[in-house]
Amino acid sequence: MIVVDTSVWVAAFRQASGPPAKLLQRLLDADEVALAVPVRTELFLGASRSDRPRLRRALSALPLVYPTDDTWAMIDGWVECAGDSGQRFGVGDLLIGALAVECGALLWSLDADFVRMETLRLIQRYTP
Repeated sequence: MIVVDTSVWVAAFRQASGPPAKLLQRLLDADEVALAVPVRTELFLGASRSDRPRLRRALSALPLVYPTDDTWAMIDGWVECAGDSGQRFGVGDLLIGALAVECGALLWSLDADFVRMETLRLIQRYTP
C-alpha cells in the first residue's frame, strides 16, 4: 500500500501526461493507493467549486486513513526525536507520515521534508 501525498496529486492534476500522473494511475488501477484524510482535505481546499464534486467522486473509491489517539502519540514521539536531531516538521506532514506508518504503507511525496523524515527513520518512502 502507498499513501500518496498532496504534492504528487497536484503534480498529476497539473500535468496529466507527466510521469507522476502516469505512475499514479497505474497504482490506482492496481488498488495500491490509500488516502490520508489530511491529503483529502488539502485536495478539496485547492479544488474549485466546480471541480469538487468530480474530485469527491473520484477519491471516494480510495480507502481513507484516519488518525486515532495512537497517531497523535506517535507524532509526539516523533517531535521529540526530530527536535533532538535539530529537525522541525509541519503538523500536516507529521500527520500524513504517521498515518502511512500506521497502515503499514510507504509514502510517496515530492516534498523534501519526507526525505528528512525517512533519514530519521520515522517513515519509509516510495521511490519510483
